[in-house]
Amino acid sequence: MLADLVDGARRITVLTGAGISTDSGIPDYRGPNGLWTRNPEAARMSTLADYVADPEVRRRAWRSRQTHPAWTAEPNDGHRALVELERSGRLVALLTQNVDGLHQRAGSDPSLVVELHGTIWWAECLGCRARTPMADELARVSDDEPDPACRSCGGIVKSATISFGQQLDPDVVERAVAAARSCDLFLAVGSSLTVQPAAGLCHVAVEAGADLVVVNAEPTPYDGLAALVIREPIGKTLPELVHAVGGAR
Repeated sequence: MLADLVDGARRITVLTGAGISTDSGIPDYRGPNGLWTRNPEAARMSTLADYVADPEVRRRAWRSRQTHPAWTAEPNDGHRALVELERSGRLVALLTQNVDGLHQRAGSDPSLVVELHGTIWWAECLGCRARTPMADELARVSDDEPDPACRSCGGIVKSATISFGQQLDPDVVERAVAAARSCDLFLAVGSSLTVQPAAGLCHVAVEAGADLVVVNAEPTPYDGLAALVIREPIGKTLPELVHAVGGAR
């Protein structure tokens, strides 16, 4: 069935969630062993109102960033398979809810990667919007400076990721919607499809006439809309997808 869908597809848009990076040692958020499942208090560090209002939340967030697995994680077979899909000439866009940068490190063309929820590799001031490399800000974190302020305006600094309660970049959303509308196969991989507006891109694609394929370990709200739902491991399914693309050319 997957091979048949791929065989008929000429324009493929992919949406990836945290599940594609678990094989690289980065835990997901809502799965059985997810970060927020095991420690609901951790979600406060990703909630804008809590981050702004509570200095202790910010201090915990900076300590957490220092040991984030993204700094040492390596791309896995799932990331590499999407690079091969891109080389087939059928990939319209690679939309990702992930902030770890592993798609680009695997070799995906940065111009095709749309980071819906931003990136942990940069820091941003909530006041003046000045951006600095995250490594520079982490180098400042110490007992004397547990919550480094913006060097330009003294404002609150956080990772350049989208927190709960924070608006997505309208230009980024526009690119993602255009990619969903222009494909004939929309592949949602490793996402719980519970966070909007990213999850709603599935509906956008189907309304525009695309087939939807959901690859995720747990059920999602969009399974009923999908032409195919796959529960197999991502590291197995995506290489098979690429093989199908190669055989269909």
